[in-house]
Amino acid sequence: MIFTKDTAEKTAELLLQINAIKLNSRNPFLWASGWKSPIYCDNRITLSFPAIRNFIRDEFENQIEKKFGKPDVIAGVATGAIGIGVLVAESMGLPFVYVRPEPKKHGRQNQVEGFLQKGQNVVVVEDLISTGKSSLLAVEALRAAGANIKGMAAIFNYGFEVASTNFKEANVDLFTLSDYENLLNFAISKQYITDDELVILKEWRKDPANWGN
Repeated sequence: MIFTKDTAEKTAELLLQINAIKLNSRNPFLWASGWKSPIYCDNRITLSFPAIRNFIRDEFENQIEKKFGKPDVIAGVATGAIGIGVLVAESMGLPFVYVRPEPKKHGRQNQVEGFLQKGQNVVVVEDLISTGKSSLLAVEALRAAGANIKGMAAIFNYGFEVASTNFKEANVDLFTLSDYENLLNFAISKQYITDDELVILKEWRKDPANWGN
């Protein structure tokens, strides 16, 4: 779910303005999963715009404490959420760790990088939620390291039913700055997309795995 309606609308507006979210129903993007998609979200680009990254940082800071209480540690999911996670941790005066997709093959073979004590309360920061699989693998790694996961905060959520199911089964509370529904509402109101494109974008989300095949 989103933190607040106002935050969701403003975040959608900013992401569209800097082309962090690209919409192209005529020439679909190919995701790493093999899905074809009329939308592509690259929130890493927000780090290149100081005013926008500061807005995201401030919203995370304000909303995390309201929803989860002040944690002991902020954790970022590698690699997309490391940058914004550091900014949030710095602003909140908290330690920061990040989680690799898998343990290193050499050295100490860490998956969680940074200093984390067993029993510490952790809020996980993520840039994007699609199915939630990679995000929840990070949660598993943190729990294996002894962390108490208070919840996850992400910039954007596609709103897939499979993600809702995955987070529920993992017992992880997820809040996001914005989501697919608010993005579409803003995009159509400001004529970023046409009515025909809106239909395509809505159809895609119903069955993204098979859309365009």
